[in-house]
Amino acid sequence: MARSTPRISPSADQGQTRIFVLALLLAALAGWNLNAWLVPVEESGIAPAIQPETPDPWAQSREQRRLLEVQEDAPEQVAQFAGAPIVNARPDTVSVRFGICGGGARVTCVVDGDTIWLRGQKIRIADIDTPEVSSPRCPAELERGRRATQRMVELLNAGPFTLEPGARAQDRYGRALFVVTRGGASVGGALVDEGLAVWYGNGRPDWC
Repeated sequence: MARSTPRISPSADQGQTRIFVLALLLAALAGWNLNAWLVPVEESGIAPAIQPETPDPWAQSREQRRLLEVQEDAPEQVAQFAGAPIVNARPDTVSVRFGICGGGARVTCVVDGDTIWLRGQKIRIADIDTPEVSSPRCPAELERGRRATQRMVELLNAGPFTLEPGARAQDRYGRALFVVTRGGASVGGALVDEGLAVWYGNGRPDWC
């Protein structure tokens, strides 16, 4: 009697096919990452991708606030400067380089002939009045105001000077009031002698 050949059912064929396909997929995935699994990053010489730093969205805002705070007239600073010269409370100890104030933060510079910034403090030179440069009434006043500004830069940079308290600690604009002297003489007096200023309290001159 002849033996009959056993038949594999269609469902068994499908199951074997699925197993074979899954085995191929697993082999492909294993081959794709095999180098990463077997060789460390340091030995392979492949540097890991550097993730860019996340920018700080508030960095610019904080910097702008810092610059504004530098320009503010802090009350405690005014109180400190009102009773004595800024540096060590000794005569002729203030010696720094000045330029003409521009845009941005003002730390040590000259605004005009009678207004300066010194180490972040805004100061009104109390004993003189000079032509305006920010709101002049005529071209002649502007031209003379610029000359007074440049001349004050030269005078302050000529050597150490003293800040002597004025009759009041501040003016109505919140500026600290000081008389600038060198060797006992008013630095602003040089501007008066050169026709670039008048003594404060003698009325507002007509620079036009």
